[in-house]
Amino acid sequence: MTVAALSDDPIREWILSEGKATHITKICPVGGGCINLASRYGTDAGSFFVKTNRSIGPSMFEGEALGLGAMYETRTIRAPRPFKVGALPTGGSYIIMEFIEFGSSRGNQSVFGKKLAEMHKAGKSSKGFGFDVDNTIGSTPQINKWTSNWIEFYAEHRLGYQLKLALDQYGDSTIYQRGHRLMKNLAPLFEGVNVEPCLLHGDLWSGNISSDKNGEPVILDPACYYGHNEAEFGMSWCAGFGGSFYNSYFEVMPKQPGFEKRRDLYMLYHYLNHYNLFGSGYRSSALSIIDDYLRMLKV
Repeated sequence: MTVAALSDDPIREWILSEGKATHITKICPVGGGCINLASRYGTDAGSFFVKTNRSIGPSMFEGEALGLGAMYETRTIRAPRPFKVGALPTGGSYIIMEFIEFGSSRGNQSVFGKKLAEMHKAGKSSKGFGFDVDNTIGSTPQINKWTSNWIEFYAEHRLGYQLKLALDQYGDSTIYQRGHRLMKNLAPLFEGVNVEPCLLHGDLWSGNISSDKNGEPVILDPACYYGHNEAEFGMSWCAGFGGSFYNSYFEVMPKQPGFEKRRDLYMLYHYLNHYNLFGSGYRSSALSIIDDYLRMLKV
């Protein structure tokens, strides 16, 4: 029997060096992700959470690590601390991060609202709207090119990208053309609002929200970028945020004029992404949001 050289297993190599462990006691698969394989590595220096993907290079995990790191650095809401991203010798890639033991409850909605708002308040950008790298929303590329104007950023790199994908993928010229009409006419929805870039998790639905064993909220699997804080609620149709969540949130980050009329605009990005990822079941939701806005804006 030949013993593989350490570098054949970069995960083990990192854990036994920078990870400060002298031996790995057990490796257990962890369920949940549909795109990546997840494992818990138990060691004499504590546990590590490892995700691997056999088919793509490290760029996806690099985007996740930069997002987790940015959230972690705000010292507000808890997010797993990223340690290492790299390529696997057999092809594919891995990410090693802090292992967080989840509690049994989903946590307190009011505490969650407050902590999320604190993250938005603390996570500032001097470069405008965007992020240092492009990342993914689900498995769809998310373009984060630095842009000084929020309306331009959201129209082009959020709505525009998804509309083009729907045109390329499904030949859906109806949604593409109507969506472009909306993109060119967003300004009235932002009258009297000063949009500051805030650090966003970017994909906040119930599957990415948990709590640790002390009941403190934890957020994971981000698609981070710096954007309008209200865009964080774009997945609220899959998140079950209650009244106490919003009340606590707005105590820290006050509600801006026109919040209600922008809500669907931020959901539209995610409905379009679901249409592109999962098919026509989401088309009518996306199209009806576009049509409602075209009527409301009279364009």
